[in-house]
Amino acid sequence: MLTALWPQRWSRQQCSNATLVSAVVLTLLALALLGQLLSFLPEPIGSNAQAFAGGARTTLCLTLVSGSLGLALGTGAALARTARWPGVRWVAGGYIWIIRGTPLLVQILFVYFALPVLVPGLNLPDFAAAVLALGLNVGAYNAEAIRAGLLAVARGQTEAARALGLSRWHVFLDVVFPQAFRISLPPLVNNFVALLKDSSLAYAIGVVELTNVGNRIQSATFQPIATLSTVAVTYLLLTTLVTQISDSVEYRFDVEGRNP
Repeated sequence: MLTALWPQRWSRQQCSNATLVSAVVLTLLALALLGQLLSFLPEPIGSNAQAFAGGARTTLCLTLVSGSLGLALGTGAALARTARWPGVRWVAGGYIWIIRGTPLLVQILFVYFALPVLVPGLNLPDFAAAVLALGLNVGAYNAEAIRAGLLAVARGQTEAARALGLSRWHVFLDVVFPQAFRISLPPLVNNFVALLKDSSLAYAIGVVELTNVGNRIQSATFQPIATLSTVAVTYLLLTTLVTQISDSVEYRFDVEGRNP
């Protein structure tokens, strides 16, 4: 982890900020230089280096957009699951039940092919359909992680805050949610990293992401070992860099409960 590289006299916030900046810079450099680095490899990688680099950028973009959507949906669904109104809880519970009980590939295909039939005129491009399907999927898993965090906050803290005269809204924003977010952070990070790998299923509807690029090249060249190995190593590079970014956030909030 990059946080181990910084001087011990630095505060937790300084280490976290340095790790975050370093990880983001490394990610941008990796995306910018990936095509040039792959161009030095033998065929069929070298001649298709820019295609691999473009697929990697599309994969990361797909992950970031759908992950943001999933975080918003997950937060809303978690709040709905803990609402006082039964109807709202049932709707949120039904959404989570359906999404978690069906394969992601089926959800992607449903959004791209079946949704326009159900909603005439809603013809989403392949990238937008993949973002919607991935966002809905990860949102359901995020909802359960956030709900677990909300339920883990001791009721006594809520009652104490209300006794001090805080409104229900301020109790949630100032007392409950910050603690729930810290508790939920590790599973949310895991869901995001898993989303980066799950985005490979977007190839099924024609999104030209990393897996799609690799599949096309190996089909054209009949060299699956070199091609798919390059795809796997690129995914490993992306997940490693994304994990460093997420680890810096966990370190900042002291999820492990260590002293600064």
